[in-house]
Amino acid sequence: MVAHAVSDMITQVYPRADGSSVQIGALVPLTRPGWVEAGQHLLAGLELAAREVNDAGGIAGMPLELVVRDTAADPQRASAAVDELARLGVAALAGEYHSVVARAAAARADSLGLPFLCSSAVLDALTEQPTEWVARLAPAQSHGWRIYADFLLGAGHRRIAIATEPSVYWASGARILRDHLTPRGGTVVELDVAALAPTAVCDELVDSRATALLLLVGHPEPAVPLVRSVRRDRRLAEIMIGAPAGQPEFAEWVALLADDGAAIPFLRYLPEHLSPLGARVGTALRERLAAAPSFVAFEGYDTVAVLAEVLRAQGTDRSRIVGSWPRVAVEGTRGQIQFSRTPGISVWQWAWPPVQVVARDPAEPDRFRVLHTG
Repeated sequence: MVAHAVSDMITQVYPRADGSSVQIGALVPLTRPGWVEAGQHLLAGLELAAREVNDAGGIAGMPLELVVRDTAADPQRASAAVDELARLGVAALAGEYHSVVARAAAARADSLGLPFLCSSAVLDALTEQPTEWVARLAPAQSHGWRIYADFLLGAGHRRIAIATEPSVYWASGARILRDHLTPRGGTVVELDVAALAPTAVCDELVDSRATALLLLVGHPEPAVPLVRSVRRDRRLAEIMIGAPAGQPEFAEWVALLADDGAAIPFLRYLPEHLSPLGARVGTALRERLAAAPSFVAFEGYDTVAVLAEVLRAQGTDRSRIVGSWPRVAVEGTRGQIQFSRTPGISVWQWAWPPVQVVARDPAEPDRFRVLHTG
């Protein structure tokens, strides 16, 4: 795994000797309790795209510079980073993986008049009120999680248990699943893991006669102990474990759970077949990460690709940047990227990147099987 700058360190990509550059602020979780592996993949994509922009001549002859700040999954830290980056004069913000953190960053960027292209966070209500200043590449949670709910119904699951813990993000996901499943004959039972030990969760699953358990919880705790407990309970040999938030996407999942981490369907935002651009970028990301790139790495690459195109056309004036959101048309690694106003979504939204439900193959955990597309 590559090592990246953390905390208050600034990462520069080909800065000129006289200090002139076009700066983008990059928000990335690089230390705990943030999901560090996701942050590393996101940063790898951001950095690869920035390097390619500079290899092609930069922005109007000036190098593109990433000014990286570690959010560590802390909304207050992210808000402070937005303030600092705005003072430093960045043209725009990019990145962030955690939805609750991205929401804090988006609110602050909106109040400061700083363009923010969010890479990975999916929470529908990324800002409380509609804003011109924020755009997003990742699909809204309501879109992806409804596709996941359709997968559950198609697989014959009607009695579904949700292991959840307190969070705006998890509460939103539970609500989306319930609202989509219940009118279609599904039953959803919530299990509060803050109040239940993993063995008690197993007892509740038996009593509820659930055929699927969805992990709406953090990684590695308490997700990993929950999976281990369920896998070892003979009463639950037939239950499907699911993780719509994507916990099994990263190599750490397999490292911690080995075979127990396979056959757990999750959402992934990749096409079934990458375009030539996507394949080329995927190869470069694999070399950079010394591992298979996740969809988060592709999101990072696409973020800088979009911002670079906007900066070439509009310069660094922040108002001109946000005014161009509806005119964006950029070939990304996962399709043509364009932004629009989507009902119920408060930011400019790419509607939609490709969505898959995939699972690691039990016979070969490093390989993914596509189970459903939306």
